[in-house]
Amino acid sequence: MLYHLFEWLRNNGTNFPGVELFRFITFRVLIAVLLSLIITTVYGKRLINYLRNKQVGEGVRDLGLAGEQMKKGTPTMGGIIIILAILIPTLLLANLEKVYIRLMIVSTIWLGVIGFIDDYLKLKAKRLAQQAGQAYKKTDADGLAGWFKILGQVGLGVIIGATLYFNDNVTIWREFQGVPKADNADVFSREVNGRTKYFVEAKDPVTTIPFVKNHEFNYSKLLPEAVRPYSWVLFIGIVIFIITAVSNGSNITDGLDGLATGTSALIGVCLGIFAYASGNLLLADYLNIMYIPNLGELSIFIGAMIGACVGFLWYNSFPAQVFMGDTGSLTLGGIIAALAIIVHKELLIPIFCGVFLVENLSVMMQVSYFKYTKKKYGEGRRIFLMSPLHHHYQKKGYHEAKIVTRFWIVTLLCVVFSIVTLKLR
Repeated sequence: MLYHLFEWLRNNGTNFPGVELFRFITFRVLIAVLLSLIITTVYGKRLINYLRNKQVGEGVRDLGLAGEQMKKGTPTMGGIIIILAILIPTLLLANLEKVYIRLMIVSTIWLGVIGFIDDYLKLKAKRLAQQAGQAYKKTDADGLAGWFKILGQVGLGVIIGATLYFNDNVTIWREFQGVPKADNADVFSREVNGRTKYFVEAKDPVTTIPFVKNHEFNYSKLLPEAVRPYSWVLFIGIVIFIITAVSNGSNITDGLDGLATGTSALIGVCLGIFAYASGNLLLADYLNIMYIPNLGELSIFIGAMIGACVGFLWYNSFPAQVFMGDTGSLTLGGIIAALAIIVHKELLIPIFCGVFLVENLSVMMQVSYFKYTKKKYGEGRRIFLMSPLHHHYQKKGYHEAKIVTRFWIVTLLCVVFSIVTLKLR
């Protein structure tokens, strides 16, 4: 909103302070980070007090983990703080006419609502148990039905996939080899790093693939040539899978104080670098990666996300004063997945979201092996002491803060390696 106001003032020749500054993305990114930090640290405390007064406390399962009873009653649904700290700077500072910004706003609100309903139903179940004079025991059945969560994630995947595939404003620039002829009406030239280069706009469903020479992969090549006109079905299916997998991975990771928050902040830095590089023609040419017009504006949203996560850590780090709940974890996972798809780096998700992936796999392996051994031997056996993986290390006697810090370090290494792949062929 402020961006559009200052743009209107500049176009009308008004000499208002700051009019020219708002033209620079880097300036607006820094303001977005600062504003999101202020919202989470200053106004976040007020929301925490409000949640505590309303007795919006977390129920705790008796899992035999060290320090778990200390968490009982800690305010949850703190993801509201994160969502507000992302949306407010974005609405104020970003160009709302850009399709990528609109898509990320929709994604944030969409999964935020699903997570909020899930947290609300859990709290409702807790209060009903208390009113009946019963001891409350937290279970998975208390929240939103699993199929409804999946349905919501599928719905968002359809929206994102269809928008990226069919919207006319979503394009990439491909370099035109050779000198264009008179009949090449779609070819245009740009001065890039002191050289004249020719480009064409394309809407191919391509993504960046690491460790290979051409660095790109077209999803339509997975289909027989006869059905390639329907490659949009495949693309949307892939988007749905990524949205569902990453949002669930973030949700599972949110089991220790500050774990999901700090991991998401580091991943946000990685995606911010990808977005800035792919949205800048000079950098894209230098790194030999695809140039995506209008992508630079997305850096403002990512800056707000990073600031929101870092600011939320002020209260969410050990010992946590507030939990983000599904309101925050589902939202952050969906945001990360959507950003990765938009910047065409979704095949790098297993690397920079390595912690999410391992946490997801640990649960799948544990459940599958338990069912297999129970059927074969009549008694279920386990691979880990407990899943997800962070609880396995708790059972081994590691302190919660040490586990979180080491998972952050692993994420940092994964992020650095992902960025390095920009130049690896």
